[in-house]
Amino acid sequence: MNKLLPTLLFAAVLPQYTIAQTHAWDLRECCTYAVEHNISIKQRENSREQRKLQLSTAKNSRLPDLNGSASESFSFGRGLTLDNTYANRSTSSTSFSLGTSVPLFTGFQIPNTIKLNQLNLEAATHDLEKAKNDIRMQVAQAYVQILYNMEIADVAHRQIDIDSAQVVRLQAFVNNGKASQAQLSQQQATLAKAKLTATQADNTLQLSLLSLSQLLELPSPEGFNIVRPSLTSHLSPLTSHLSSPDAIYQEALAMKPEVQAEQLRLSASERNINIARAGLYPTLSLSAGLQSNYYKTNGMKAESFASQMKNNFSQYIGFNLSVPIFNRFNTRNSIRTAKLDRENQLLQLDNVKKSLYKEIQQAYYNAVAASSKYTSSASAAQSSKDAFTLTQAKYENGKATITEFNEAKNNYLNAESDLVQARYEYLYQTALLDFYRGKDLNF
Repeated sequence: MNKLLPTLLFAAVLPQYTIAQTHAWDLRECCTYAVEHNISIKQRENSREQRKLQLSTAKNSRLPDLNGSASESFSFGRGLTLDNTYANRSTSSTSFSLGTSVPLFTGFQIPNTIKLNQLNLEAATHDLEKAKNDIRMQVAQAYVQILYNMEIADVAHRQIDIDSAQVVRLQAFVNNGKASQAQLSQQQATLAKAKLTATQADNTLQLSLLSLSQLLELPSPEGFNIVRPSLTSHLSPLTSHLSSPDAIYQEALAMKPEVQAEQLRLSASERNINIARAGLYPTLSLSAGLQSNYYKTNGMKAESFASQMKNNFSQYIGFNLSVPIFNRFNTRNSIRTAKLDRENQLLQLDNVKKSLYKEIQQAYYNAVAASSKYTSSASAAQSSKDAFTLTQAKYENGKATITEFNEAKNNYLNAESDLVQARYEYLYQTALLDFYRGKDLNF
């Protein structure tokens, strides 16, 4: 029974794992899973938590601190006695203190530091969303590549069906003496080449599935598969329905996390200037505390520890004002450095905006090109199909050579491949444009 139990448990768990792995994933599921399991995103989440802690530290700097101390000291050799003479004596001293201090004015450094850390936290939040968007785009690109490879594999296997049918037909003709063995051998060689092409297409498909499974951080690609979307509603030529790059860009500016993050960092750079200027202001702090001590000279009578601690107990309160006069131009240079950082941040924001506009332009014109290619490829595929059907009929009636037949077949299959490529390129680029407008990536 003890040996049987682990086997039964394994058998119970294995089907669940198999079901999970053989489930066909759509794009939304892939994006969600990748975001939840990606290591770089988890690192971004940790960075965001660090920003939270920094903000908490900045807010707590307004609070008073509290410190306790205790000391014990011993003195040996000649020392001044009570009768104002010197003698060799050993003394010991014990002291205790409890003190607090609170900043009253720091040249507005504390409120500016708090605001700076709030802005940094918000920027880190947008950085996290940007990382998630990057993963979503990578997943979508890998997903479309799989769809494309699926279609190419289907085309390759259709080629096998066509060539297999011709081999069967020629074999029958050879048996009846209506075709030569050379013709049959040539067609068999064509079939073998088609099988090799299909094998390569299948391998390419498996490698693309592996790439996506690794992007999702799946433990194994075994059983992993994706859903083929229905493309009927997506693929009517829609270039007239596409918003202009400028319109998409204006929408993207208001919502893309990378732009918002850099704008927040620009505001943070202004706070850094104010923090540097705090060095020009005086600072004022309040301090207060309690203290007592015990003192003993060897060879002389002293009051008890408790009595001395009670009699020597004292309290203090005080203000400390510090006025900066000259600090070797450190404050001046800190302000200049902060201003230069602000200028760099302005350039960084401008660079991010320009990069975003270029990406949108690229996606838009890729979508336009893919739409045009899809229209022309659809026409070419239909023409190639008609030409192949006609050539096939001639070939089967002995009015066309096998070379003409294979040329027509290859033209037809190549046109089908071009149509597939244009179809998925248009699908991806239009989904990408919608993504820039704030919509979810989905087909």
